[in-house]
Amino acid sequence: MIVGVPRETKEGERRVALAPRAVQELVANGHDLLVETHAGIGAGFNDDDYRDAGANLVVARDAWDAELVVKVKEPQDADFKSMPDGAAIFSFLHLIGAPERARALAGRGVSAIAWELVRDRRGRSPLLAPMSVIAGRASFEIATRHLGRKPERVLVLGAGPAAMEAARAAGNAGAQVTILARRAREGIEVASPEAIERHALEADLVVAAAFVAGEPSPKLLPRALVRRMKRRAMIVDISIEEGGVAETSRRTTHANPVFVEEGVIHYCVGNIPAAHPREASAALSDAALPYVLDMAGNGIAAALMASSELREAVLLWEGRVTHAQVARETGLAYTALTDGLLAEST
Repeated sequence: MIVGVPRETKEGERRVALAPRAVQELVANGHDLLVETHAGIGAGFNDDDYRDAGANLVVARDAWDAELVVKVKEPQDADFKSMPDGAAIFSFLHLIGAPERARALAGRGVSAIAWELVRDRRGRSPLLAPMSVIAGRASFEIATRHLGRKPERVLVLGAGPAAMEAARAAGNAGAQVTILARRAREGIEVASPEAIERHALEADLVVAAAFVAGEPSPKLLPRALVRRMKRRAMIVDISIEEGGVAETSRRTTHANPVFVEEGVIHYCVGNIPAAHPREASAALSDAALPYVLDMAGNGIAAALMASSELREAVLLWEGRVTHAQVARETGLAYTALTDGLLAEST
């Protein structure tokens, strides 16, 4: 199969989807790799690294013209200029909460397989989890930098990898940490509205890391509550790609990461791990490689038929919306991703 790796165009995005060692393994398995010039430069991989791994260095349009495009972030406006109709994309897509982008991709007949929805047989998220760990670990450092001091009282919403890493980082720095989640367990309270209100009003920092796969982020911090929080307290909304946990959150970028709403500092950068590009790229590449080898070796449709891990991550198939939430948000018809539908493409 011809596999393309375009350079990321999202502001501040320095990661690359496949590191040279993953490219080398794909080439060794008989596949052709088209890597856009300078695709890995932000992560510390130069073009010679990819040439030595057996890749062909190409312009953006050629990378996008591959049978399978593997990238980190959802297509940006600049990518649509290079993307052919009918492209097959394997990446973090975050189309839930982004109906305009979803409609645009559907209109181009795209097949979209979302990294954030891939689940292994034990229900874990092999592609999302390592990025969540990096984002969670970074959250306390981010807050310290923007507040100009270490937060003393920290509220963490969620109990996934990002939330637990955020709690660990804050605790290691000496902060008093409270974790609220859907279910109570040792060290974690239930995130009832009353508990959220009580702890949010006391917090110097709220790390919003509640994530429900395939659904918009739950709005656990209503505007009325944010308005009552400490002046110049901070919210780091790690869940912003799914819409954010705070009603007051809106997407920001690495270039302009914060804003003040209702007297509270908000940090809502969707690609936090891009600030750690080498580590993040290596982790993503290692996690993505088995799935890319599967699709490249067996064909995309056949791989989806054989793997529930991949099938459940398909948001669009040849322009048809195969995810119920995306269909609801876009107003487009929902089409079940059946073996029959996939067989039409094999």
